[in-house]
Amino acid sequence: MERWSSRTGFILAAVGSAVGIGNIWRFSSVVGQNGGGAYLVPYLLAVFAFALPLMMLELAVGRHLRADVVTAFGCAKKRFKPLGWVVCSVVFLILSYYLVIAGWTLAYVGFSLSGQNVEFSSFSSTYSPVIYFAFSAAVMGAIISLGVRRGIERVSKLLIPFSFLLLLGLAAFSATLSGFTQGLVFLFTPDFSVLSDPAIWTAAFGQAFFSLSVGYGILLTYGDYLEGDVNLLHSSLVITFADLAAALLAGLVIFPVVFTFGLEPSAGAELAFSTLPRAFSVMPHGQAFAVAFFALLFFAALTSAVSMLEVSVAAVTHHTGRSRRSVSLVLTLLVLALGLPSALSYSAPVLAINGIRILDLMDETLGGLGLMLTASLIAVTFAWSLDQGVLCKEIGTGSSVVLPVTKYIVPVVLAILLLTAFI
Repeated sequence: MERWSSRTGFILAAVGSAVGIGNIWRFSSVVGQNGGGAYLVPYLLAVFAFALPLMMLELAVGRHLRADVVTAFGCAKKRFKPLGWVVCSVVFLILSYYLVIAGWTLAYVGFSLSGQNVEFSSFSSTYSPVIYFAFSAAVMGAIISLGVRRGIERVSKLLIPFSFLLLLGLAAFSATLSGFTQGLVFLFTPDFSVLSDPAIWTAAFGQAFFSLSVGYGILLTYGDYLEGDVNLLHSSLVITFADLAAALLAGLVIFPVVFTFGLEPSAGAELAFSTLPRAFSVMPHGQAFAVAFFALLFFAALTSAVSMLEVSVAAVTHHTGRSRRSVSLVLTLLVLALGLPSALSYSAPVLAINGIRILDLMDETLGGLGLMLTASLIAVTFAWSLDQGVLCKEIGTGSSVVLPVTKYIVPVVLAILLLTAFI
């Protein structure tokens, strides 16, 4: 069984799974749509009071059982084993459309390098999104096939520090723009009057779980490769603060550009691929800024995609006895097949159901409801079924808080979020 080579290697890999498109693109769009600084209040509460304890529980379960997600559910109770496959399936389906967006970021790296100002509508009216989706999936599969140390850890050690350097450089440049102060005020000044809106709380909790990669089984899988002497509280705090830093730095990059060029902060998903490129085309050193920005998005998307695929690869490898390389190849081909409708929904055919593009439909169902379902399964199964004394010993410092929160509070919060989403 492979292990991380060091605590640093594990933390960088875990940060890589957490710091994805959700931090850089999705965080800023959700902040813009939910009142700026007001959104940070429920978001920070969700991160530290709920997502962080669930992160520690996942890591503790993975390290104690030395098991993939499916085996871990079976260890909790034999009849729960199919629930592990449910978690794998949901994460795998999320990955199938996530890679489509990763392909968009890669395409815009190329457009920026060549100095092309390509409208997203023009790009998505061709078959190019399908090609970039396939290439992103191939890169992800190749990394996973190399294994934990030679693949996941090596790529994380290279891309995560470089991504943070890019973020810091872009934020420093944004600080020179005339809209920097306005962006700062928008991001950090809360309007407490909007906190009575349930939609803000729902968005914040959903983003917190999505951003930190809790509830996917990723951290449980990564915990399997973790040495027993690593302090889970310290490591989880480092991962959480790195994730928060990436999200806030992304806000400091994006909102000054938005206010400098009179853009709409609540533009949402189109902000990254439609609105910002127009600003990049007219701003000083805009081409270099655009290249760095979209490269950052692609690196973040790639490291997160790798972690999502590893959940299924670890489970299938263990239960079939096949080699990692063969399983990685088969699952990469399968994710290509499953993701093709999402890719085609934002390309020439515009595949849609009742007027809703396939990718948007997948995101609304699996990206929201699916994640809440898998997080609920993980919290309820392991907080209630595994021996509390063993979990306390594995978690160490903080177990007196982590176990009650994950056992009683997290399931209730997730149930409320699920109910709210349905309504």
